[in-house]
Amino acid sequence: MNRFVTFVCAAAALGAAPALAQPKATANAGKEEVHASVIGPDGRDHGVVTLKQTSTGVLVSTNLTGLPEGEHGFHFHEKGMCETQQKFTTAGGHYAPGGSKHGLMVPGGPHGGDMPNQHVDANGKLITQVLNTGVTLTEGPKSLFDADGSALVIHAKPDDYKSQPSGDAGDRIACAVVAAPRN
Repeated sequence: MNRFVTFVCAAAALGAAPALAQPKATANAGKEEVHASVIGPDGRDHGVVTLKQTSTGVLVSTNLTGLPEGEHGFHFHEKGMCETQQKFTTAGGHYAPGGSKHGLMVPGGPHGGDMPNQHVDANGKLITQVLNTGVTLTEGPKSLFDADGSALVIHAKPDDYKSQPSGDAGDRIACAVVAAPRN
């Protein structure tokens, strides 16, 4: 009888092994893709940004309208707050897990939130995709879903990729709160 009980317990443990690995994947399944509304300083809706977890980072896709033509800094910021009355300063500084320096052209950089400048066309459209390998939508030290969330911010000027702490990209002209979806 003891052998039978031992066999049943061992079989149950082996059968449960895949189930033990499952909760992490299940917990992250709802966070593999998020959509966030982008607003301007006047509260006007500019469209949606979609963030999708990939095996190497987060794919950021935009479908935005009504933005000023030209090159613009494009960053993740450290807090999930886009208060229009404060001109989006409530989003804090650039998202920088690990304390790296700002800039794609700086030793010790870039911040996790640093991304290449984006070009808005003459019609005010920004339709683009950027892969950011410095952040994640899953749990961990590079997660955009930390306690206070994160924000995607578009700046008035292009990022120079070197000035500290934020690339001299100017005012914040659009913002989207990046938060984990609610179950």
